[in-house]
Amino acid sequence: MIASAADWVATLFAGFAWPWVLFALPLPWLARWSLPPVRQDQPALRVPWGSRLDGIVRQGATRGVRRMPLLAWLAWTLLCIAAARPQQLGEVVQPPASARDLMLAVDLSGSMGEEDMRLGGRVVDRLTAAKAVIADFLDRRAGDRVGLIVFGQRAYALSPLTLDRDSVRDQLLDSVVGLAGRETALGDAIALAVKRLRGQERGQRVLVLLTDGVNTAGQIDPAKAAELARDHDVRIHTIAFGGDGDAMSLFGVPLPGNEVEIDEAALQRIAAATGGRAFRARDADELAGIYTEIDRLEPVARPGQQLRPRVERYPWPLAGALLAGLLALLRLPDTGGWRKGGGARRVDAEAGA
Repeated sequence: MIASAADWVATLFAGFAWPWVLFALPLPWLARWSLPPVRQDQPALRVPWGSRLDGIVRQGATRGVRRMPLLAWLAWTLLCIAAARPQQLGEVVQPPASARDLMLAVDLSGSMGEEDMRLGGRVVDRLTAAKAVIADFLDRRAGDRVGLIVFGQRAYALSPLTLDRDSVRDQLLDSVVGLAGRETALGDAIALAVKRLRGQERGQRVLVLLTDGVNTAGQIDPAKAAELARDHDVRIHTIAFGGDGDAMSLFGVPLPGNEVEIDEAALQRIAAATGGRAFRARDADELAGIYTEIDRLEPVARPGQQLRPRVERYPWPLAGALLAGLLALLRLPDTGGWRKGGGARRVDAEAGA
């Protein structure tokens, strides 16, 4: 109850940004108290009804003095409050997540077209199964900057590191087998990922490499590329994806002569050299489980605290100070300073009476 009341009060008023300005509040009073009044030595006109004139002037001045100091003090007080910058707490804001820079490398070589996977009760090729699993993985990486590299005979960056996971998903779903060539350039894909990640913050650089074959193309040896990744603090998780044995026909029957060849040993060495993990997925369910495990290994770091920004509220007392000052100026004529003609007519009327 007390905490909620304190939060409510803080929402209305959270203090001053420059509270020391409030020390200026008593300055006008100190000046009036310490400084002597200004003496005006002017010739005076002696009239027989001077006592009555003095009473009329005092009566009019009293009406103005009772009002003007109050308005002047109010204007000065509000002006000091505005100068101190009063603030209140705004709405609760969740700070941005301290996310990872996650690069996905997906094999588009000819072997990814092998139909040895089941998805939703039907036989599909490896790339189709991988797309479904990776798309779901992207949905869980809120806050991460994700990029996409595809590789075959060459490696290409389809998407740079971005917070727009929808665009990465669209690029992935539009990819087709053979887009980057029919062979497999593992080393080139790793080197390209390191190039994209090396400018990012250390400790947050992660590459998830999915392939179903062995290195058959490219200019960089996978072992050399792994050393390069290690030197640039890029952690690589490798996924060997593909069924054991022959590919399947449309009806789920194994087709002889289409044996699957995956260099699991090379992928394990790459992962070990960079501090990552090596996985083996033989079907879509295992692949989904692996990406779930990677989710656990590479969690999206989210701070538990919440922020409440301070909102400036000085315009309100500043407007009040201007209004009070204007009203004080409008009361000045009542002291006889501006409307001399009207005051003279009142004096004449009193004198004639």
